Amino acid sequence: MSKLLRVAALQMTSGTDVGANLAQAIELVNEAAHQGARYIQLPEYASFWGPASRYREGAQGLDGPFLTAMADVAEELALTVHVGSVLEARGGGRYANTSVVIGPRGTRALYRKMHLFDVDVPNGVTFHESQHIDPGDELVTVQTAETTLGLSVCFDLRFPELFRALALADASVLCVPSAFSAATGPPHWEILLRARAIENGAFVVAGAQVGTTSEGLATHGHSMIIDPWGEVLAQATSEGAEVVVADCVLDSSAERRHQINTLGLRRPTLYAGAVRRYDLS
Repeated sequence: MSKLLRVAALQMTSGTDVGANLAQAIELVNEAAHQGARYIQLPEYASFWGPASRYREGAQGLDGPFLTAMADVAEELALTVHVGSVLEARGGGRYANTSVVIGPRGTRALYRKMHLFDVDVPNGVTFHESQHIDPGDELVTVQTAETTLGLSVCFDLRFPELFRALALADASVLCVPSAFSAATGPPHWEILLRARAIENGAFVVAGAQVGTTSEGLATHGHSMIIDPWGEVLAQATSEGAEVVVADCVLDSSAERRHQINTLGLRRPTLYAGAVRRYDLS
């Protein structure tokens, strides 16, 4: 019998009011659970999404009220809640963009975003996450009762090496909670998510922020769940908060990897070698 897991990608419109964000998150998690989801993923910066000038008031420690409340919800509902990411206070005016997966018994796994969003796109978006956020330096997988999750956050999506490493570590569900920019979202979001799914033979779950905050932070939304063949199983249909749910046949990851064995046919010893350069100009 095929293993089936109902997953939910939550689309949120977070802001600088942490209490309001928590209330929105709990409402959406409960709605997803009511629809039968056993793995529920919030977007990036679920607890606080605002300008750096307000980080000090919005950041919390890992034992703060936002994560404590989400752990209570996970235990009460007896399911896995992936708190997409939170703004974690690290001390000394520095922070981390920290992804937290909470199991049904309240146990936690942590991943800190490795690739920080430092970009300058003319007539698009300028953002330098590293001015205040410290990058993580550890790849993380999480074993749940049903499957193995591979963790990432938003801008990590543009670094396929990370996802290949997670797939090689047996992750069959790749997690991409995001606050993807409204400027780059239309041309890049869906194609990058589907590429990560196809090249690794894995499911991709991407809960996202949507809308524009009062401070002008504009996000693309379009939360998605994608299967190992690159097919979009479900996606957000609104420009507001939404629960996106799909049934994932977990065995199809191994099936697709067997059919197109990109993991097994790799030649990593060659990739680290010198590149022969021809000049025919």
